[in-house]
Amino acid sequence: MSKPKIALYWCAACGGCDEAVVDLAEGVLGVLDAVDIAFWPVAMDFKKGDVAALPDQALLATLLNGAIRTSEQEEMARLLRRKSRYLVAYGACACQGGVPGLANQFSREHLLRFVYDEAPTLGGVAKVRPRLESRDEGHSLELPRLYNAVHALDEVVEVDYYLPGCPPTPKLTQAALQALLTGNLPPRGAVLAPDIALCDECPRKATKPQDLSFAQFKRPHETLIDPEKCLLAQGLVCCGPATRGGCEAQCISGNMPCTGCFGPTSRVRDQGAKLLSSLCANVAGKDEPGINRTLDGIPDPVGTFYRYALPASILRRSECSAATPEIPPP
Repeated sequence: MSKPKIALYWCAACGGCDEAVVDLAEGVLGVLDAVDIAFWPVAMDFKKGDVAALPDQALLATLLNGAIRTSEQEEMARLLRRKSRYLVAYGACACQGGVPGLANQFSREHLLRFVYDEAPTLGGVAKVRPRLESRDEGHSLELPRLYNAVHALDEVVEVDYYLPGCPPTPKLTQAALQALLTGNLPPRGAVLAPDIALCDECPRKATKPQDLSFAQFKRPHETLIDPEKCLLAQGLVCCGPATRGGCEAQCISGNMPCTGCFGPTSRVRDQGAKLLSSLCANVAGKDEPGINRTLDGIPDPVGTFYRYALPASILRRSECSAATPEIPPP
């Protein structure tokens, strides 16, 4: 009997999620024994035509990582949705837009102007922007169109399951693949990670005070971090109270604060707003100068509170990038 087929695909992301699959180490051998990888162009020589030729829903599952920023990424997301019984948003960028989603603070024109017209360069003195179509001696080359905004995967196609993280851990990846293969799956739309706050599994939770009072926020490079004490109690912005657990507290174990890559729990509507509300409620200063002194320790509020979640937040994007939607809803 033929083995189930799975696909993996990379959209607007850094490549770390594909590395996470490799990080299964010897567990990869068990995966390869159980499934046929029918499409993984970042790792093997597959072509778009290979997956397009498959019957609809011929793939058991696709693990798609990365946000949707270009017409090509939208096209591939729709193709893989059609060919897959289950589509998994794999990693923070697919689940919520991720770090690429921070570009939603700016218009497309602003980004193009900075990259091609204003940024320092070693050779692009002509300030030439890529053209969507180029013809030369009878040959034609077409480039993907850059959309006005970055989108989480479920803004483009229906998503069956979400596996968060930057990247997801090998343990959760292995568990998700096992669930897909056995059919022992939660209801569609579920997040395949524990529905608890990171603080609940933090190895430092016993040192978190009942009452926090922030007179000053510090950035990690500005202080000597105590490796045993709650990071919030040390005046560091740690996103643990507003972030889903399941990451095995790897950043905390590395003596660095959580940056929020696992997204919110089911009880949080907007991860950034939840964290902002929590921290501001505990600011020691009660007058405007005192409050400003404390908040001056957070020089990039959007990058701090919405590092991985701006496209999926209530804000979604700035007014300058909120033009008429280019992608119809799924």
